[in-house]
Amino acid sequence: MLSILLASLLSSAQPAIDCHVGAYRLSDGSTVDVAPTQPDGLRWRRIDGSTGKLKHGDGDVWTSTSGWTDRPDHKDVTFTDCARGGIRFGGMDGQRIAFDVHDTVFKGEGGTRLVGRLILPAGKAKVPVVVLVHGSETDSARIWDAMQRELPAEGVGAFVYDKRGTGDSDGKYTQDYSVLANDAVAAVTEARRLAGERAGRVGFRGGSQGGWVAPLAASRTKVDFVMVGYGLAISPLEEDREAVAFGLKLKGYDQSVIDKAWELSDSLGLMVSSNFTQGVEQFDAARARYRNEPWYKDVRGDFTYLALPMSDDEIREKTQMFSATPWHYDAMAVLEKLHTPQLWMLGGMDIDAPSAETLRRLGTLQAQGLPVTTALFPGAEHGMTEFELAPDGTRVSTRYAEGYMRMTIDYAKGTLHAPYGASKMQFPKHGDVAKMP
Repeated sequence: MLSILLASLLSSAQPAIDCHVGAYRLSDGSTVDVAPTQPDGLRWRRIDGSTGKLKHGDGDVWTSTSGWTDRPDHKDVTFTDCARGGIRFGGMDGQRIAFDVHDTVFKGEGGTRLVGRLILPAGKAKVPVVVLVHGSETDSARIWDAMQRELPAEGVGAFVYDKRGTGDSDGKYTQDYSVLANDAVAAVTEARRLAGERAGRVGFRGGSQGGWVAPLAASRTKVDFVMVGYGLAISPLEEDREAVAFGLKLKGYDQSVIDKAWELSDSLGLMVSSNFTQGVEQFDAARARYRNEPWYKDVRGDFTYLALPMSDDEIREKTQMFSATPWHYDAMAVLEKLHTPQLWMLGGMDIDAPSAETLRRLGTLQAQGLPVTTALFPGAEHGMTEFELAPDGTRVSTRYAEGYMRMTIDYAKGTLHAPYGASKMQFPKHGDVAKMP
């Protein structure tokens, strides 16, 4: 998932937060979240997966485009002044939802100062609380993670924090999953402290790289559940290898081509995992051997495609910040011993973190009776978004997969009510969709 990290590095400037950012209750009882986007716009999201980007137009009107496209979706949006907190969205009036918000500072591994926030639905009732475990991004989760409002708007508390080296938290950015897991353990302890008697079910939700960190954290502390969004049960090096193969299959290439492309991926993996003491000559030789092959331009992977045009020195420089990455991380060694109920939500068209091998491995845990539930959204890619293809073949996201957020909310509450959009669900041996552990 290093490609996600590098994209984050290119767009990590903090926006000027508009006072209209927030969750709103509309006149029909549904909700819409309004979040910041780069560089100065807003993005709305609804629980059904629909979303659009808002651009400030004439007067007080914001115009919306569908998903991440430039197509108008004819949803003009207006806001009242910030103090009143009103909105008109899709022909419906709405009001900003008031939450119980608790900003905090707590200590992660080694006493590192971390900054977090607990957001609860207003009132005194017990509610489930989800601790949001950051992916590989380098930006502030407290600014960018819309789930911190989407969940409380639907009756689920959320604890969001800037992981070390990001946002307002101290420490150095790292991809050491053990360190990040201990930080997540500290976060769940802080979330419970702040929620007090209001805390019902408490668990982790990890997205992308958080799919490695959240289960590891759950193996070190007591939680009621773990949710993983588009994460993996394979290692980072296996991820790149699987992504190389999946991308080439989508382009119509056969296994003989994939075998050649794996020479690139495997030798590059050896380079980065050995701190460049091995694999350099093999990678350079493979590039020289195949660079004129017709399939070479179509090699992607999670990070192989980024390295192909670079010199060895450039690769070394660009990968310095990944030095703590556990390239051969054994996710199954953790999952095989984890008896915490888990929900894994995967995208069937994820080219960054292909889901097939992870789904197969999770199936072996289900067959053993471990409390693992899986949901495959067949048309979704990384980030659980659906997409269309641009004329040049690139993907343009159009929406989030229908059912994804509703499933997340229901699981946090301790129940599932399938179906969820087009998802294909598998339950543990002797599992029951209507009964949660």
